[in-house]
Amino acid sequence: MLASAIPTAKLTPGWAAEPKWDGYRVLLSVDEGRVQLVSRRGTDLRASFPEIVEAAGQLPEGTAVDGELVVWEAGRLAFDRLQHRMKRRGLSAERAAGEWPAHLVAFDLLRLNGTDTTPWPHRRRRHALEAVFSARRLTAPWTLCPSTTSQAVVDEWLTWTTVGVEGVVFKRLSEPYRSGARGWTKYKVRETAEAIIGAITGTRSAPRTLLLARYDTDGNLAFVGRTTTLPAAAGDTLAPLLTRPTPGHPWEGWSFSAGWGTSKTLDVTLVEPDVVVEVATDIARDSSGRWRHPARWHRVRTDLSPTEVARTRRSPE
Repeated sequence: MLASAIPTAKLTPGWAAEPKWDGYRVLLSVDEGRVQLVSRRGTDLRASFPEIVEAAGQLPEGTAVDGELVVWEAGRLAFDRLQHRMKRRGLSAERAAGEWPAHLVAFDLLRLNGTDTTPWPHRRRRHALEAVFSARRLTAPWTLCPSTTSQAVVDEWLTWTTVGVEGVVFKRLSEPYRSGARGWTKYKVRETAEAIIGAITGTRSAPRTLLLARYDTDGNLAFVGRTTTLPAAAGDTLAPLLTRPTPGHPWEGWSFSAGWGTSKTLDVTLVEPDVVVEVATDIARDSSGRWRHPARWHRVRTDLSPTEVARTRRSPE
């Protein structure tokens, strides 16, 4: 079941809320001792997360749960560690499980003791999920996702962005689980931030998207993210400000991926890194400070120089 974005975090009567985790959505099931662990797109993840497969033995037979795989490191959720773990197999995966252990945050119950629970209302499924945790005394790597019907608790969760909580998900208490339907809603915390334009897609006279940069603590021009497609008015504003780069642009010879999980590269045009813009971003970042999701155009900051933009962490080797 999927969620549609909404502009506010107001909790409506008859709905419950849960934190939105910076992790990887998965379905896990146990049938006659056989464990399935698949991503939202159907990728088999068992070889990458052996500790989760082993922990599935704590569940009753004929049970399936919907949840989020997360990795916790240095006081916050670490999506990049989770991403690295997905590439591991065999002994490498077992070592990674010891170094960066994953947890499965369970937030819905789809089958219990062989009974299909998806027609049940959310309220009943939630009570059954809590009962499984209590009766089976589930321990790590199992984690029960918090749930609330209190606006005050929702407001508190929205202050947890520094540890990797992206926002909140709202679920109607009377609604069944409808696979593939967008019956839930989600609110993601967003903030505005300044960055330097290092390159663009499109042309300098008609920029389409911006490749954003910040100087790192060593003084290198580090790539920190990319924008969504610019509104036409934003392109018109930026075009007169974008100039051909002087020789020795820090990104000469670089290639940029068109997106996470694809080998396709972008066709980019380098520009002189002297224009600062303000963009709206969510809080999901990797360990080097890059925004994992595309930023949205807000405005150009001709009042700021590149040296006044906040620095990012040192670029990874």
